[in-house]
Amino acid sequence: MFDWRMSASEGAVHVIHFTDRTLQEVNKVDYAVERRKSLHARYYFGILFFIMNLVAWFFRDYGQNVLPWIHYIKACGNEGDDCFHSLGVLRVSLGCFIFFLVMFVTTVKTRKLCEGRNSWHSRWWELKAVLLLLSMALPFFIPSQFVQIYGEIARIGAGIFLLLQLVSVIHFIMWWNNYWTADEETKERCSLGLVMSTLFYVCAICGIVYMYASYASKSSCSLNIFFITWTSILLAVMMVISLNSKVNRGLLSSGIMASYIVFLCWCAIRSEPATIRCDTKNQETRNGSWITILGFLIAIFAIVLAAFSTGIDSKCFQFSKNKVENEDDIPYNYGFFHMVFSLGAMYFAMLFISWDLNNSARKWSIDVGWISTWVKVLNEWFAATIYIWMLISPVVRQNKVMDNGTTASIDA
Repeated sequence: MFDWRMSASEGAVHVIHFTDRTLQEVNKVDYAVERRKSLHARYYFGILFFIMNLVAWFFRDYGQNVLPWIHYIKACGNEGDDCFHSLGVLRVSLGCFIFFLVMFVTTVKTRKLCEGRNSWHSRWWELKAVLLLLSMALPFFIPSQFVQIYGEIARIGAGIFLLLQLVSVIHFIMWWNNYWTADEETKERCSLGLVMSTLFYVCAICGIVYMYASYASKSSCSLNIFFITWTSILLAVMMVISLNSKVNRGLLSSGIMASYIVFLCWCAIRSEPATIRCDTKNQETRNGSWITILGFLIAIFAIVLAAFSTGIDSKCFQFSKNKVENEDDIPYNYGFFHMVFSLGAMYFAMLFISWDLNNSARKWSIDVGWISTWVKVLNEWFAATIYIWMLISPVVRQNKVMDNGTTASIDA
């Protein structure tokens, strides 16, 4: 009798263990499916953002001729002028901003894959399509005065977007540098890191030489000479600080950063008005050419890529870097992702109107004008300043700690 009861109880224990194991396996499958849908959703949002960029370009360059029925909307003014060109871009941008702002508000506190807000982020695309259409239509019924106010706010939002993008880029550069130089025992990785750092510096120097030859060949090109020379000085300063024995950060991160600021300098010079730009090439042959169209399309892809890469890189903005991730945690921060895309909507509006609310840009042009030039130049200088501070800040903190320790020992 006693043996039979023991057997029954052991059998019940085995059944319970079997049931728990089965539930765990089912949960693993569910978490894997939800995680996969969440990762796919970010690409869908990226595609929607890309389409919104194309819609903004369409309203700026071709909307007035292709969409005559918009002329009858009261908020669009006479002949629909207030719904095309720069104001048309701002209205499309506002609609995109509203859509991603709603997504931000409805997903900002999502933490687990089992939450209903995770399903809203990853599924319900039919409902989100309706939400997007309503968000895009609403700004075309808003008076132009309020759209102008949004344009002023968009300048600030676009600046915040550039700052977030800059932090994300520097974080990636630091991560890449640590990846190639952290393992001192692996000679192949260190050797490859040395080759890559050399390659980045060669590219940066070649970029400096190219800009001098193409955009600063005359003494009258004083502003371009200043831009390029100051970029060269920043490049040299970063290299010297990286090689300093107290900093000892190697050349890879500074090489990547050097190439990045050279690229920003080139973009700034390219943003100068074509009629004023000190360029050795003929400006008239460029307008409307396939090179202009290709550069325009590449710029749009760059906008989308910048928003996407920054949106999924929320970890570099976390104060706690040692957070333990569980199996049921969401793969990226939904609220931060949608916030970045809402700021990205402001950013692409500024690029299409060249940061000037009264700008009437040429067809197939993007981010051209003196305001755009100085925004990029200041972004380059700010990027170099932040990177240099990241190099020297550990040394400064260490010196402060040593000074405080010395003072404490003297007082004792």
